[in-house]
Amino acid sequence: MLKLPDRPSSFQVWLILAIAVFAVSTAAIWVRLAVEATGRSSVGFSLFLAASRLILAAIALLPTWRSLARTSAPKSAIVCAGAAGLCLAIHFATWITSLSFTSIAASTALVTTNPIWVALLGWLRFRERPTPTTCVGIALALAGGLCIALGGGQTSSAPNPLLGDALALIGAWMASLYLLLGREAQRRGLGTGHYAAIAYSSAAAVLFPLPWLFGTGYSGYPTPVYLYLLLMALISQLLGHTSINWAVRWVSPTFVAIAILFEPLGSSVLGFIIFGEVPGWLVAAGALVLLVGAAIALWGAAGERDRDRSQP
Repeated sequence: MLKLPDRPSSFQVWLILAIAVFAVSTAAIWVRLAVEATGRSSVGFSLFLAASRLILAAIALLPTWRSLARTSAPKSAIVCAGAAGLCLAIHFATWITSLSFTSIAASTALVTTNPIWVALLGWLRFRERPTPTTCVGIALALAGGLCIALGGGQTSSAPNPLLGDALALIGAWMASLYLLLGREAQRRGLGTGHYAAIAYSSAAAVLFPLPWLFGTGYSGYPTPVYLYLLLMALISQLLGHTSINWAVRWVSPTFVAIAILFEPLGSSVLGFIIFGEVPGWLVAAGALVLLVGAAIALWGAAGERDRDRSQP
C-alpha cells in the first residue's frame, strides 16, 4: 500500500488529496460499467457492488489486524472507527444505488455536498467555525454542484432522477459523519491503517447479508463485473478512501470535504470520455463555478490551517 509521510507538509497534503480525489472519481465509472455488463439496475445488485467493494478492501487489510492486536488504542477510538464503518456502509448502499436512477454527474455532485454538512456538524460538535472566506467558497462550490446536478440529471441513463438524487443526498450525510468519526478515531490513538481496517471491515460486515435479502448473491455475474469490483476496491477504496482518511487526520474535515468537491468534475469528465454523457451548458457553467468556489474555500481553509500551526 502507499506509504504516507508521518509529518506531512502542506504540499504533501495537497498532493495526496489530489490523488485521492482522482481515485474516488473512478468509482462511479466502475459502478456504471458493472451495471452495463449485467444489464441490471436493481437495489440488490447495487448492494452486491457496495458489499463486494468493502469485502475486498477489508481482505486486503487483514495483515494490519496482527499489529492492531498489539496496540494500546483506547476502546473509544475503536468504537468511533466501528461507527464510521456503519456510516460508510450506509453511504455506499445509498450512493451506489443512486447511480442506477440518476446520472453520474448528478449523483456525484449531490454526494459531494459534504462540506456544508461537515462544516455544520464540526461547528455544532467540535466548535470548529469555518472562516468567512471558506464559507463563501463552500457556497460557490455547492452552487456549482447544484448546476451540475440540474444539468446532468436528465439523461437516457437516469430513469428516476428524483429518487437517485435523494439517495445520493443521504449518501452525502453519511459520508460527512464518516469523515468526522474517522478523524476522531485517529485523534484518539488509531493509526490510519488500523482505522481503515476496522471501518472497512465493519462496513463489509453490515453490507454482507444485504444482497441476499434483496434477491441477489455474489456469484453468477459476467467476469468483467468482478474485474470492475477489484478495480473499485484497489483504486477507489484502498487508494482513494484510505488517502482521504490519512488527510483528515492532519487537516480539518471541512478542508478535506472541500477537496472532494472536485470528484463530480472528475467523474463527469470520465463519464463523457467513456460513456459519451455529453454535459450541457449548465453542467459546464456549474463546473467552472465549482472550481472557483473550491479554490476560494481551499485557500481560506489553508490559511486557517497555517494560522493554527503558527500558534504556540
